[in-house]
Amino acid sequence: MKLPRAQVAVLEAATADEDRSLTAVAEAADLKPEAATRAAFELADEGLLSVTEETAESVTLTEEGHEYVDAGLPEVRLFEAARDAGAETDPVSMGEVLGAADLDGEAVDIALANFARKGYGAVDSGAVSVDPDADPADDAEAAALAALAEGETDVDPDALDQLERRGLVAIEETTARFVRLTDDAVTELMMGVETAETVGAVTPDLLTSGEWRDVEFAEYNVAADAEPYQGGREHILRQTANRVKDVLVGMGFEEMEGPHVDAQFWINDCLFMPQDHPARTHWDQFDLETPDEIGDLPDDLVERVKSAHLEGVGEDGEGYHSPWTEEVARSLDLRGHTTSLSMRYLSGHQIGDLEPPKRFFSVEKVYRNDTLDPTHLLEFFQIEGWVMAEDLSARDLMGTFTEFYEQFGITDLEFKPHYNPYTEPSFELFGTHPETGEVVEVGNSGIFRDEVLRPLGVDADVMAWGLSLERLLMLMYGFEDIRDVHGTLCDLDLLRSVEAVH
Repeated sequence: MKLPRAQVAVLEAATADEDRSLTAVAEAADLKPEAATRAAFELADEGLLSVTEETAESVTLTEEGHEYVDAGLPEVRLFEAARDAGAETDPVSMGEVLGAADLDGEAVDIALANFARKGYGAVDSGAVSVDPDADPADDAEAAALAALAEGETDVDPDALDQLERRGLVAIEETTARFVRLTDDAVTELMMGVETAETVGAVTPDLLTSGEWRDVEFAEYNVAADAEPYQGGREHILRQTANRVKDVLVGMGFEEMEGPHVDAQFWINDCLFMPQDHPARTHWDQFDLETPDEIGDLPDDLVERVKSAHLEGVGEDGEGYHSPWTEEVARSLDLRGHTTSLSMRYLSGHQIGDLEPPKRFFSVEKVYRNDTLDPTHLLEFFQIEGWVMAEDLSARDLMGTFTEFYEQFGITDLEFKPHYNPYTEPSFELFGTHPETGEVVEVGNSGIFRDEVLRPLGVDADVMAWGLSLERLLMLMYGFEDIRDVHGTLCDLDLLRSVEAVH
């Protein structure tokens, strides 16, 4: 019997009385692992070799995991520093606690997110309080991390899963292959197996010399296993954002564009939000110090907006009776909502005066100083939209939402009356989470008040909304934590395996 050299070497390195690892066979046969694997599968097809597989899982600590073994988990350090500062009885300044816990940069966000998740306490208005009944000594993730660092493998699977999601451990699944000679192989070896001279690849020399006509080529096993390959793919968040854009364009909307850093005038003042409104403090939005103001605000519009705030609009308007200064209006913030774009477009400042009917939208990032939790992030995507037309009503707005969300398979919308300084009537939207059955808020909406529209020079009705792209994902895919889809706690395996919904 004649066989290619690699197959002969594998047969001679294998035995009939025990399984031998393919790694050991490759070493004994002086073959590369991939060449030995290919030869083994070819011999198995000929009935000369049996190939079995065993799957094993290995867990290793990442660089960040090793760091936390020595220094402690950020949330535990935050708890201990707050407890030592007396936060069990009275809230303590976050700045004081972070300094004592030696936390800065990205570690602060990680500490705050997991501090709340584990029920260690609460962070409110820049102060930290701790739950006196909490005990970090019972922290399953810290215990699992310490055990893995000591070489133990039997740890709490839930804690291990969370450590992997946080990027503190890397779990690798490996497949070990074992081979054994069959009775037919033993018979052939006893009768004598010769090595056939075969060629595994076509080279330039073979082609130019013409020798390729006389050589015997090795067979190529297209059924053999190949090494796994993780190709790039479009992020599920971007997929959904693009799909939202396609749906809205199909509904007759045009897309808006504008700056992420903008004057408070466009972000809040045009929206008839008083300058002393709590949402305009640094607790809810991010101020920028340099540069400290923006130019090119239209003077006539500034005067009309100022008048609306101080005196109101129309015969019955009263305004807010609170201070209003152009200095505050010109100061810069990271936009807390993309309604700043709506104000630019409706005023005619962005692309010129608009005549009804008009429909515009944007799907862009916004920034808020929120407490991190499964439904809140410091930056997220907002689906902004508005319609300018005559005689609009809440029924038109609700019908628009019904049509929009049906494109994503969501048909159980609920509406709740709400208060906004800039819309009347106003209502929030809710959908049912497909996995937990909980009702999830997905957006806010209403019809702009005269105090918003008249200073802008708009003579028609305008209905508008701000929806959360991430919460739309929750309803579509069943995510329970929006941090699974982006950010430092992103679940890469989930993003690689989730199927796009069309």
